[in-house]
Amino acid sequence: MPDKPCCSYTSPDNKQCQETDMGTGFCFWHDKKFDKTGLELTQKLERYAKKGGLLQGLELQRANLTGLNLVKHDEEEGFDLSYSNFYRTNLSGAHLFNNKIAHASLMKANLHEASLHYCNLQHTNLLGIKLSNTRIDNIDLGIHLLQEQQAKASLKKQDVAKAIDLYEQSEEIYRNLRKASEQQGLFELAGNFTFNELRMRHEQYPKYSLKRLSSSFINMLCGYGEKPQNVIRFSLSLIVICALCYFLFGVTYNDTLLKLNFSAPLSDNLSALLNSFYFSVVTFTTLGYGDITPIGVSRLIAAIEAFCGSFSLALFVVVFVKRMTR
Repeated sequence: MPDKPCCSYTSPDNKQCQETDMGTGFCFWHDKKFDKTGLELTQKLERYAKKGGLLQGLELQRANLTGLNLVKHDEEEGFDLSYSNFYRTNLSGAHLFNNKIAHASLMKANLHEASLHYCNLQHTNLLGIKLSNTRIDNIDLGIHLLQEQQAKASLKKQDVAKAIDLYEQSEEIYRNLRKASEQQGLFELAGNFTFNELRMRHEQYPKYSLKRLSSSFINMLCGYGEKPQNVIRFSLSLIVICALCYFLFGVTYNDTLLKLNFSAPLSDNLSALLNSFYFSVVTFTTLGYGDITPIGVSRLIAAIEAFCGSFSLALFVVVFVKRMTR
């Protein structure tokens, strides 16, 4: 008898499925037209994986994979489930440690009490996934979510409405991940997801709108409350800029004008610059020793710096304590 034809599925990295064609050109696992709604396929899929079947491109939307155990023990790499479709699949209690589920769809999948520990989820659709008590520490989402990349592509095509919708989806995904992280006590990870959630909200604001400008300023100032190092950078930048302004516009010390003077010796200008930096630090920290006094425009600059300095110091304490007490 002639050999039965094989499944025609070929993965993007040119791996050919060796399963038997069901008459549709594809095997049971790769046939997207075969309705697997509610089918209990946990043990069947585990056996298929153990015998070395091609796990890329699986079409398992709405299937029941409760308690699925796809873990390669004592191996550096797990199973490769890339390009698979797990739309609305029941994966509750599944163990997927260290598996590659990139370029796939987990949209609206039920991952209650599942383990995605060390999973590669780059370019995967995570919209609407249920993550109650799901282990998500050390997951690899890549630099950008799938929807983020699609949104940027839409903006290049001038399709603003579609881009905003995709950014909304990205915000929802990050919010979902943040809540799951907080539930597990992974507060540092939750902070990263919070930052990205607010970053996605920022992208939805109209260009040059007050909301977008305010969001940009808050991000620059403190990374939406998640980056105390931003406060330090802002503070140092403000001190340097104000010091240079004092050097240009002048301050007085014991009735002596300290200001850039091209006709004065280099040592005098250097002394004036250092004193300007000293005055800037004193003003920023609102110490106000009174030994150096601003004049002219420098008075306005000093007032602005003092206000920003007191605000920045308070903000740093809040952001730093928030990060350290997680």
